[in-house]
Amino acid sequence: MSSPDQPATRRPWTGPAESFALLTSLRVPAATSAQGVLPWAPLVGLVLGTAAAAVAWAAGRSVSPLVGAVLAIAVLAALTRGLHLDGLADTADGLGPLRGREKALAVMRAGDVGPFGVVTLVLTVLLQVGCLAHLLTLDGGWLALPVAAVAARVAMARTGLRGVPIAQGSSLGRAVAGTVSPGWLAGAALVTAALAAGGGLLVGRGGPVAALGLVAAVAAGLGSSEALFSRARTRLGGVNGDVMGAMGEVTAAVTLLAAAILLS
Repeated sequence: MSSPDQPATRRPWTGPAESFALLTSLRVPAATSAQGVLPWAPLVGLVLGTAAAAVAWAAGRSVSPLVGAVLAIAVLAALTRGLHLDGLADTADGLGPLRGREKALAVMRAGDVGPFGVVTLVLTVLLQVGCLAHLLTLDGGWLALPVAAVAARVAMARTGLRGVPIAQGSSLGRAVAGTVSPGWLAGAALVTAALAAGGGLLVGRGGPVAALGLVAAVAAGLGSSEALFSRARTRLGGVNGDVMGAMGEVTAAVTLLAAAILLS
């Protein structure tokens, strides 16, 4: 993948460090800027998704697939400090009820979570757990989790393209605006598709069919995030940090759902 434009003084590891510092609870040096947050978000997804998948596989074999799925989703929530789940709940509150743009943004900035946010959060987590529990009953089905985690961060990186409108009052949105080039995003999408295809080939049965199924699952997940992006742009005037997190969670949930269907 070709790197996005960066000042010559930036070291190669600065971008990934910025992404891990903001998007995870891992102990890395504090980020001095947000320039590398979205371009390197898919790498963050690969690391977190692999860690969660290892937990899912181990617990699924030693206890049960359901326990493995619950622990894996809990690991992802812990490693991200629940930021994306919080963004999902706030976005649901902002987009759900019929209210004007200013009121919707004010609701999203408030610290509490309303009924739309609670229902959306609970149902999304249940969907992720249920689909992953089923995937853990399939040979190699756990591979769908790191694929979904990477696809989720590709969806988030999409909001960093030049020209993406930023919702009023979003400091994070302004900080990451224009930090992702079209070539970089296309490269990340191709790598994600290759990861999905490779994971599909490793699934116990199905071979090329499973590979195509996992690639299709990624496409479905990214398509769902585009629908959410379009809705946020129309209703809120653009994206903010909450919408970015919501796009990631929705992408992961739909990718796991499609994978559970297509790999069965």
